[in-house]
Amino acid sequence: MAGRAGRTGSQASAGDLLELVRSGRATTRGALQQVTGLSRATVGQRLDRLFRAGWLREGAAGPVDSPLGGRPSVRLEFDDAHAVVLAADLDTRHARAAVLSLTGEPLAEHTGPMLIEDGPDVVLGELGRWFGELLEKAGRGAHEVCGIGLAVPGPVDSDTGRVVQPPIMPGWDGYDIRGRLARAFAEHTGAARVPVLVDNDANLMAYGEQRSGYPDCSAFVLVKVSTGIGAGVVVEGTIYRGIDGGAGDIGHIRVPEGADALCRCGSYGCLAALASGGAVARRLAEAGVPAASGADVRDLLTAGHPEAAALAREAGRRVGEVLATVVTLLNPGVLMIAGDLAGTPFLTGVRELLYQRALPRSTAHLDVVTARLGERAGLVGAGGLVVEHLYAPERVEERLLALGV
Repeated sequence: MAGRAGRTGSQASAGDLLELVRSGRATTRGALQQVTGLSRATVGQRLDRLFRAGWLREGAAGPVDSPLGGRPSVRLEFDDAHAVVLAADLDTRHARAAVLSLTGEPLAEHTGPMLIEDGPDVVLGELGRWFGELLEKAGRGAHEVCGIGLAVPGPVDSDTGRVVQPPIMPGWDGYDIRGRLARAFAEHTGAARVPVLVDNDANLMAYGEQRSGYPDCSAFVLVKVSTGIGAGVVVEGTIYRGIDGGAGDIGHIRVPEGADALCRCGSYGCLAALASGGAVARRLAEAGVPAASGADVRDLLTAGHPEAAALAREAGRRVGEVLATVVTLLNPGVLMIAGDLAGTPFLTGVRELLYQRALPRSTAHLDVVTARLGERAGLVGAGGLVVEHLYAPERVEERLLALGV
């Protein structure tokens, strides 16, 4: 578990012991005693609370470490079957939703059309309906849901869960997303309201990809190029959001050659107005090629359309020029390209300008790659965010007290 070490010593709580087990740092009673300095009786009392909550289980016995023999140590494991997480990833024209295990395994999944411009009340209400149907499909009860994670295509204030002046989410600015989605879930399932966490889609894609594929990378950057352009940054296992959720919004960096290009945010010259999937689709349409969105461009690229490939490579070069500054500033170990344009032509363009403009020192240990989880990255990241939030040591204590254990 990157990003938190938890407390050790005499103040170590049941939540800290769970953290040690989940992270793999200490997975037997003896190891927990050694790491925390707690007595055998105290470790036993605190573990008992976790067992009664159903959060821990005993696995297979390990080897006997002592040359004098004795009983093998019983391995402690986080019981990922005691609850499930609901996750959703909103795009401008469609959405994905899933029931996930606590380790991120999809138990049921659905993708369908969903217009972000229909507004939060309609969209979140529909998500609540989807969640009810997905739980039935997964064979899980609504009472098993411990939380909901939502990825949205706009900047989010993580303290409030509200989007802040989102360029491509009309009607969503400042809306109480957490409250409405919790109500929609309760309305469609009859269950009690559960915690809802909301974050930017690029942030959650980066979080999901880093956790699943690059857990040892201490500085990870993902750039999503679809209808718009956004970046997610994960440093030491934690999403870097900036002061109010605005970090990574590189699509609205002004580029000199785009002075006449009007962006959806209302400004001229934004990178997204020149190099996003929407911008490439617009140029293709002007040339007589049917394309209305980044998804259409993706389909053309998959089919090997030469003009789409040429424009994608040009867009990659423009994004690569901006990323040269990003890479120089953050010095990441992995730069991942994701979204509708994340294919060979675009990646080629990015590499051409990135390696040309950035200092060799900044790129010497940099891997430039495409997404591994594909369209599921946002769901995995949203689910992971909920689990890390709910099973953080300080929150474990609150939840155990609420359960009466």
